[in-house]
Amino acid sequence: MKILVVEDEDKMRELLNRGLSEAGFEVEVASDGVAGLQLALENSYTLMVLDAMLPGLDGFEVCRQLRQRGSATSILMLTARYEIDSRILGLDAGADDYMVKPFSFAELLARLRALVRRGLQTWPQYIERGGVRGDVLNKKIIYGSTEVVLTATEFDLFRCLFEKSDAALSRARILEAVWEFPFSGSSNIVDQYVGYLRKKLSPLSQVVRIETVRTLGYRMVLNTSGGDAK
Repeated sequence: MKILVVEDEDKMRELLNRGLSEAGFEVEVASDGVAGLQLALENSYTLMVLDAMLPGLDGFEVCRQLRQRGSATSILMLTARYEIDSRILGLDAGADDYMVKPFSFAELLARLRALVRRGLQTWPQYIERGGVRGDVLNKKIIYGSTEVVLTATEFDLFRCLFEKSDAALSRARILEAVWEFPFSGSSNIVDQYVGYLRKKLSPLSQVVRIETVRTLGYRMVLNTSGGDAK
């Protein structure tokens, strides 16, 4: 199984190269963002370990460009940054997972194996309820002639709420379902993204709305019986 490691720190790059090779991966490495992007575009990799802070082109931009060009490689980002905003940047750029340095190599391997399992799953292209259709492949919400384009993270949040519509979901449950890391009481990432999603869904406010459930979290409510599917 081929994996690309893009890391500018020599010791960390060598550690990852040696450890992943010993774990059975076929490893290729790059030391800057430009070289990493070129390798990723010219070759087929199952996985990519991508440092966020790289010379030439940072990891966020590498990830963003790969997704814009249709790359389906599973990407795990590494960073020395602890701020929640850095996680948002990485995940919203299209990364599939995120780890902060220093990290446990055993946990890194476990997360990479989880990404492989996730990549083997097959999903229907559309999810639909009451005439509201979610295009899983193109990250769009469709109702009648109205289409709303979402980012990957916004769509994952939409899907989480949509598939449990009319049920109240806690912030902790949403965070683990969408971002796959445990809830921190100080984290407002769920609230931020609900705000983003509400704005995106405003053209469909007559048929889809997200309600705040006091002290708990959020609920998606569908009202397609009275909506106008023009």
